[in-house]
Amino acid sequence: MSVPTELGYTAKHEWVVVEDGIATVGITSFAAESLGDIVYVEVPEVGSEVTADEPCGEVESTKSVSDVYSPVSGEVTEVNAILENEPETINSSPFEDGWLFRARISEEPTDLLSAEEYTKLTEGEE
Repeated sequence: MSVPTELGYTAKHEWVVVEDGIATVGITSFAAESLGDIVYVEVPEVGSEVTADEPCGEVESTKSVSDVYSPVSGEVTEVNAILENEPETINSSPFEDGWLFRARISEEPTDLLSAEEYTKLTEGEE
């Protein structure tokens, strides 16, 4: 399982990177592998507000439906349009092409896990 060290992680299997006050959010490869083949993604609308640790979308696979929890609070500025027609992009490229949304953050996230901490967390769930 790939866990890029430059990202922050949540215990609910989302990743985030913040650059110039804009957070890019996605789900981890662990989450994508656990879900199986992703067939539908619901992301927050551009202009909507997301709140850290609150549900903001869903990922549906052939196995189940899982909520997506925002790791940040702020206003959604962009959603990944590719996922509308190609949700399986998350399975093949969860950390690059499969990102979910971007948001202008209202405050820096403080409770994120490092790659090392996230790897330890997922070792107990495999």
